[in-house]
Amino acid sequence: MPLSIFLRTSARLGPTVVRRSRRAASTVTSSSSSPSRSLDSILIANRGEIALRVGQTAAQHGIRVTTLYTDPDSRARHALSSPFAFNLGSVSAYLDGDRIIEIAKAQGCQGIHPGYGFLSENSEFARKCTEAGLVFIGPPWKAIEDMGDKSQSKKIMNAAGVPCVPGYHGNNQDPNLLEAEADKIKYPVLIKAVKGGGGKGMRIARSKDEFQDQLQSAKSEARNSFGDDHVLVEKYITTPRHIEVQVFADKHGNCVALGERDCSIQRRHQKILEESPAPHLPDATRKDIWAKARSAALAVGYEGAGTVEFIFDNDTGEFFFMEMNTRLQVEHPVTEMVTGQDLVHWQLKVAEGARLPLTQEEVEANISRHGHAIEARIYAENPASGFIPDSGTLLHVRTPAITEDVRIDAGFVQGDEVSAHYDPMIAKLIVRGKDRQEAIRKLAAALEEYEVAGPVTNIEFLRTICKSLDFISGEVETGYIEKHRDELFAGSVIDPEMLAQVALACLHDDAGLVTPKAASFEGSAIGFGPGYQEHHMTFTNSASASVPSATGDPFEVKVRQTSDNTFNVAVGEHVFEQVTSHTNADSRIVTTFFPHTRLDTTVIRDGDSIVAFQRGTQYRLTIPRAKWMEKALGIKDVTNSVLAPMPCKILRVDVHAGDFVEKDQPLVVIESMKMETVIRSPQKGKIANVVHKQGDQCKSGTPLVEFAGEDEES
Repeated sequence: MPLSIFLRTSARLGPTVVRRSRRAASTVTSSSSSPSRSLDSILIANRGEIALRVGQTAAQHGIRVTTLYTDPDSRARHALSSPFAFNLGSVSAYLDGDRIIEIAKAQGCQGIHPGYGFLSENSEFARKCTEAGLVFIGPPWKAIEDMGDKSQSKKIMNAAGVPCVPGYHGNNQDPNLLEAEADKIKYPVLIKAVKGGGGKGMRIARSKDEFQDQLQSAKSEARNSFGDDHVLVEKYITTPRHIEVQVFADKHGNCVALGERDCSIQRRHQKILEESPAPHLPDATRKDIWAKARSAALAVGYEGAGTVEFIFDNDTGEFFFMEMNTRLQVEHPVTEMVTGQDLVHWQLKVAEGARLPLTQEEVEANISRHGHAIEARIYAENPASGFIPDSGTLLHVRTPAITEDVRIDAGFVQGDEVSAHYDPMIAKLIVRGKDRQEAIRKLAAALEEYEVAGPVTNIEFLRTICKSLDFISGEVETGYIEKHRDELFAGSVIDPEMLAQVALACLHDDAGLVTPKAASFEGSAIGFGPGYQEHHMTFTNSASASVPSATGDPFEVKVRQTSDNTFNVAVGEHVFEQVTSHTNADSRIVTTFFPHTRLDTTVIRDGDSIVAFQRGTQYRLTIPRAKWMEKALGIKDVTNSVLAPMPCKILRVDVHAGDFVEKDQPLVVIESMKMETVIRSPQKGKIANVVHKQGDQCKSGTPLVEFAGEDEES
């Protein structure tokens, strides 16, 4: 998936392009020059869209790229993007730092770009790269080590005059001591893994009664994710915003802040919308937070790209240091949009020993000219089911047009497989407007054009946020989604016209009458002639966030052909007469002329499952099987079973056969796509059978726990 025109035209950096004024140059510190080292060939130790993103900038500047992949990723875009590509083997091999260094040296690479995630914040890997004579395109390993330990980082920040959230950051991990510290801080408190990131190993304890349960959950997830279950306990700010500052430093003592990003719209403590500048941030506070971020970077001798993250208290206007991400962030394109700079190229130049291309004054001048930018993360996940990740083949992908103000960074195209083994992010959609209101309108319009069928995605949910009045007005905080749950999960009523189009698409599909040209309506006869047959179809709504009908009953549709390309369609009590319709085989767009309107709807059918896109809204339907057919196909009745919501590994089983459980009681804990999820009981009842044990791998939809029937509970 190509980057935007913006990225291609703004990547020219360096002293031949940038001219500093004497006044601006006076604000830049300098030290003895570090020896320069040209990077002619680099290895990208990552996957997906960030591997493609780094590779494109490197190629634009004549740098040869070597890519890596694992067995599940052998046909992925990043694996195919370079003729120099090497298979690491097993699923977890992206973490095999020694093997990666061996490949880089064998290929004659001068440097390794770690992207984000995986080894990007692994200080030991950075140290080994340096010792092997390779340039680690990131900060010094000691800075990664200091900032990666949340307790140590807060000590450094306090010494540098950067304000920190009150809390306990000590080494004593006795559960009773941690609870006593939480009592001192006052509830609610945030329990957070010391060596964490991405929202993993993070839990909120809102009272003393739930502290130990949340502590156990945070430690378990931290241990599984990072191999270290040490946590810290901090005051949880009830109306917080997540504001972070993009900093960049070189080897000569220069450091700039390239503006801030507001990342407050989150689920599961992970960001899904990021924007710059942050809305409603007083200018004095904005400059102060930039200055504190630069102080934080200089305090650890930082080099390269980094992000200093702050928690901003909406009630008091205070901000506190949370952590520093010692790498390029997922949301870095937002900063690129508002500064007009290619941050990957900055990384490469700094790694070669060059000075920063811009001074702080020049950065601020750029920001004032480039308006407002927002990034939406497109995930394979089901918002209506607690944002549980999804996986599978991308059956259909249609993206909005890329312009100077609309950019897509993607690691997948139609036909690719979203693996259950890795993070479920499919793409990032970034837009820019002259101000925040225009940027939001452009984002909403682009999301309406974005179609993905196969795994369930969050596209519809993101579009709903863009229409939310409080979001539009900039009244954001990290608890936004939960506080606006009723509004954001209201769902969509399915119109009879859409159901009529789905029925007609199924008839055309079954009859093999889809045509390659949208204008062709001839030869659309279904059956044996006009009025000869009436077709009956039933659909059920498989999108739990939608409202199927007032009663929740299945939808019944009747279609009678009246001439070669004309039909009468009855959807319940709604009857549409003399309807003409046609399905394009290439685009899967159904064009239907009703008596009162024309509608174009994309209909993707995969067996008994149907996904339809109409006027920016997605609908998911199922053609139900008869009971006799399910029995003939050997499909097991799972009425009394709790099913795996996704492909997963069983981490813990909390119940046994014969146990009586209450509604919402934990049953099993699973792990999928780097996320730990507690599966809770949907009802009160008796456990008849626990199907899987700890360590088992399960497919999506397989039973985890079976409940006893009413006649078995006594």
